[in-house]
Amino acid sequence: MRPLQPELERRRAAHLYRHRRVLGNAQGPLLQVDGEALLSFCSNDYLGLANHPEVVRAMQRGAERYGAGSGSAHLVAGHSAAHHALEEELAAFTGRPRALLYSTGYMANQGVITALLGRGDSVYQDRLNHASLIDGGLLSRAELKRYPHNDLAALAGRMACQSGGDALVAVDGVFSMDGDLAPLPELAELCREQEAWLLVDDAHGLGVLGRDGRGSVDHFGLDDQAVPILMGTLGKAFGTFGAFVAGSEALIETLIQQSRSYIYTTALPPAVAEATRASLRLVQEEGGRREQLRQLIGRFREGAAQLGLDLMPSETAIQPILAGSAEHALGWSRALQAQGMLVTAIRPPTVPQGSARLRVTLSASHSTDQLDRLLEALGRLDREERA
Repeated sequence: MRPLQPELERRRAAHLYRHRRVLGNAQGPLLQVDGEALLSFCSNDYLGLANHPEVVRAMQRGAERYGAGSGSAHLVAGHSAAHHALEEELAAFTGRPRALLYSTGYMANQGVITALLGRGDSVYQDRLNHASLIDGGLLSRAELKRYPHNDLAALAGRMACQSGGDALVAVDGVFSMDGDLAPLPELAELCREQEAWLLVDDAHGLGVLGRDGRGSVDHFGLDDQAVPILMGTLGKAFGTFGAFVAGSEALIETLIQQSRSYIYTTALPPAVAEATRASLRLVQEEGGRREQLRQLIGRFREGAAQLGLDLMPSETAIQPILAGSAEHALGWSRALQAQGMLVTAIRPPTVPQGSARLRVTLSASHSTDQLDRLLEALGRLDREERA
């Protein structure tokens, strides 16, 4: 048995050691972090629904009716009326015949890919895909073929060399660490030509992009024929927890029969499903939240450009500022915390070597005054570095 401590020390020396923070209050712009009051710019609660009174009350009512837990897997005795209603509402929201709830987005991506592919098949993935997509490809035992970020020519070349079996292209709709969008129309056309499935993980697009927040697929005007497999998470713009896959009747029935991460895990609590039903209504009814977010994104990018910050080409709520080394990114994060700001440093292996960064994430719950405080703090940080 090898000793574990040396590897931990190596990570610490390389500025790659990770620490958990303990929060003392509900999600929102102002957090109690390890007992310290900080203004947070690192949550994925893009619409500010995680602590919305209507969502909280819906969870409370759900707990009163269904209890705290689901008791078992969906296929045993854990599939409640709340789960069923949420699936139907998510299907209608995404414009697909059916939707299927999963306990996490990680399990959803793994469950889809491993249910559809096996030995002799091929799965094609963007190099910046989320780890859950990559791991799903590895677990499927299909041949995993990765292509450079958003490089359609490279993907087409790899797909043209496939000798047999089924093919699936898996991609993030909005890339979680860069904030840019996948070229979904071109990917859909390529998959149509090659008779391949297209799986879009829209964890960071749903609720934020498209008509009434219907996501990156809707943003590009694509339907369920162009994108037959849609995965979405509920713990980001929807403010709750869990995930779902939406698609055809045959797809969902196949997943119910063959998706191990659906079959062999406990269903998420029905109270969470009830909370999500409330947040889904708010996503559709309160378009002002998306407008507020769009205005904040524009204000941040304009202010950051005036400061000369090295922003990445993102028009979404994810606004990375490149630092380069892990040590540099950590230094920035600590300096901002000293000014009362919580902005997480993202380091390898989450991002490629040499591209460590601050991942600024904006929320509709931020005020313009709070955003200006962040820009002022970033400006002081920049002036100190230049001095």
